[in-house]
Amino acid sequence: MMNEWLECTLKSLNLTDSMKRPDGFTRLGYSEEELEAMAVFKQVSEELGLKVRRDEAGNLFARWEGVSENVVMTGSHLDTVENGGGYDGAAGVLCSLGAVKKLKEHGFVPQASIEVVCFASEESARFGVSTIGSKSVSGILEPAVQEVKDRHGITVKQAVESVGLKWENMLNAERSKDEILSFIELHIEQGTQIEDHGAKFGVVRGVACPIRLKVKAGGMAGHTGTTPMGKRRDALAALAPLISFVSNTAEALSAASSKPLVATVSTLDVKPNVMNVIPGYAGAGIDIRSVDDQLKRKMADEIIAFCRGLEEEFNVTMSIETLVDNSSILLDGKLMARVRDAGEQLGYQAFEMDSGAGHDVMNMAAKWPSALVFIPCEKGISHHPDEFTSLEDLSIGVDILAEVLKQEAGD
Repeated sequence: MMNEWLECTLKSLNLTDSMKRPDGFTRLGYSEEELEAMAVFKQVSEELGLKVRRDEAGNLFARWEGVSENVVMTGSHLDTVENGGGYDGAAGVLCSLGAVKKLKEHGFVPQASIEVVCFASEESARFGVSTIGSKSVSGILEPAVQEVKDRHGITVKQAVESVGLKWENMLNAERSKDEILSFIELHIEQGTQIEDHGAKFGVVRGVACPIRLKVKAGGMAGHTGTTPMGKRRDALAALAPLISFVSNTAEALSAASSKPLVATVSTLDVKPNVMNVIPGYAGAGIDIRSVDDQLKRKMADEIIAFCRGLEEEFNVTMSIETLVDNSSILLDGKLMARVRDAGEQLGYQAFEMDSGAGHDVMNMAAKWPSALVFIPCEKGISHHPDEFTSLEDLSIGVDILAEVLKQEAGD
């Protein structure tokens, strides 16, 4: 019965009659599509006997009233990247509702109130700014975000107000520290570590927030046919060695550390980008991630030093701008142990790991004890139409969440 409910509700939340869609799902933050999916969340929650409210940031909270006013919270998001999968975020919302359904069917009476949250605009796909809804709840949303525009020139403020909210009220979405006892998020892994280690679920120790650098090489444009090789100031030639340096250095530092590190040259910008003109400018965006902040900064320092050598070798100027330098988030050890123990007592093998991707939990953890549980996704594929998680793994997620909620919200 639970599997039938999970399959049916998953499709409903994704506004589809089939999870196999060649173009995937597109529900950008503060769009009509996200709003439609959230309306289904409201309907399903009310069918489970929960009372639903929308806050000033557009987040939805489905509340199972307990004896006390304190809240144990669980949930995730329903927005997606463009042409993404139907499990990223949705699995967490689905399993949280499923856990409430299971507890109700077993006659559980919560002491603390249980709230299933559907956060608004978690993905950065539309604005380049992620987790807007959970930042509002945690009280860490920066007012300047309102001016950020999507590719169509629509600002965050305009998008927020297009779905019936008022930007000036967004900061009122913050919840008090004393009200919420704990938060637990379930998410698909978006990798293969659980499977690789023969486990059934992952317990996340920390979220690896990035350092992001922008490296700009300035040379001299010139005719490709008439400028001798020895007299060139080719910005792209100067920048090119950095790509393999970043990859090789990250691999070496990660292998020598107890905590993994990844680093990627993920964007390139070349000007004038014309076939018969030597590049006079080349820019690279670099993303560095680890839960070990010192290791991230060591990688950044290695990049800066290497660029200084390239500058001299190729007779170009190189500037390095730090776009983002966020400290990584370590999740609550006691709650993490409760998740691990709950899953293992149910017969599911756990694997302790770190998350290389950001999630709403990292904002909630800034204020409340928080945990993140991963369930496998096939071949680690995510942000893609082929993203897939089995009903068996979704059911395992429901079992684990139900047991943790029972302990957190019980006597």
